[in-house]
Amino acid sequence: IIDIGESISIPDEFTEQEKKSGVWWKQLVAAGIASAITRTCTAPLDRLKVMMQVRRSKVSKMGLVNEFKQMIKEGGLFSLWRGNGVNVFKIAPETALKIGAYEQVRCPILPPAGLPRDSLPCRDDKNEGDATEGVEHSSKSNQYAFIIFFPTQVIKTRLILGKTGEYSGIVDCFRKLLKTEGIQAFGKGYVPNLIGIIPYAGLDLAIFELLKNHWLEHYAGNSVNPGIAIVLGCSTLSHTCGQLASFPLNLLRTRMQAAIVEKETIPMLQLIQEIYTKEGKRGFFRGLTPNVIKLLPAVGIGCVAHELVKPLFGLT
Repeated sequence: IIDIGESISIPDEFTEQEKKSGVWWKQLVAAGIASAITRTCTAPLDRLKVMMQVRRSKVSKMGLVNEFKQMIKEGGLFSLWRGNGVNVFKIAPETALKIGAYEQVRCPILPPAGLPRDSLPCRDDKNEGDATEGVEHSSKSNQYAFIIFFPTQVIKTRLILGKTGEYSGIVDCFRKLLKTEGIQAFGKGYVPNLIGIIPYAGLDLAIFELLKNHWLEHYAGNSVNPGIAIVLGCSTLSHTCGQLASFPLNLLRTRMQAAIVEKETIPMLQLIQEIYTKEGKRGFFRGLTPNVIKLLPAVGIGCVAHELVKPLFGLT
């Protein structure tokens, strides 16, 4: 249920009792606050990843520490969190859309003629469904969310890469992009982003469910709750696998979004060839190190923050 910034997993389904009692919205708000805390704590590593991804030659390599020093020298300490505002801003609407879309792709909107809504064949993924069903539902619901919120990803990338004073905020960035590059600027990198949803959602959700279910079947005894330590381990491993599978597409998206003028925008296949020729196979994984470093603290901070926030809403 915790969104660490690049995660596109879907939270556990709400029970009918939770929906009727109104507890579901408290769970969403608590998860949203925890997600905001997580993204804010790991924002410097997220910006470092993007900065490394846009480097276009082998000779422009810099160590992680030197990269941090360069960012602080250019814009001060707070520049490490540049772009985090839009990242936090979209948590609530994006999560709500993902869950709404997930419910609809999991259950048809309209039942067969003559049958009540309750008769729809919704599979309970936790008890009856398999991992492939969850992957399919997760991929579809996240495609809907990314279509609508993709422009915010473009704005986030430009804010991260922008120099000090170039943009005064989210609205200013939006206006300048619209004025200088037109509406098409907000669609840059959309194709690799959409393609990347499939391996990320597939591996992330499938591996998490397989690991969790394996532990419950062999080590949990009569318990149905794996505990926070097991969830932390399963989440970290599943997110890592998802990131590894989709990272080259993530890099392509960032490179396309970073193109400041129209003449720099090149087709995805041509960009792939250019990266392979100039940077080699390793060029597709530039920026992976800070991204992997971010995963364990992100999942840990998210889980701890969620546990601390839940009592504020009367959740146990």
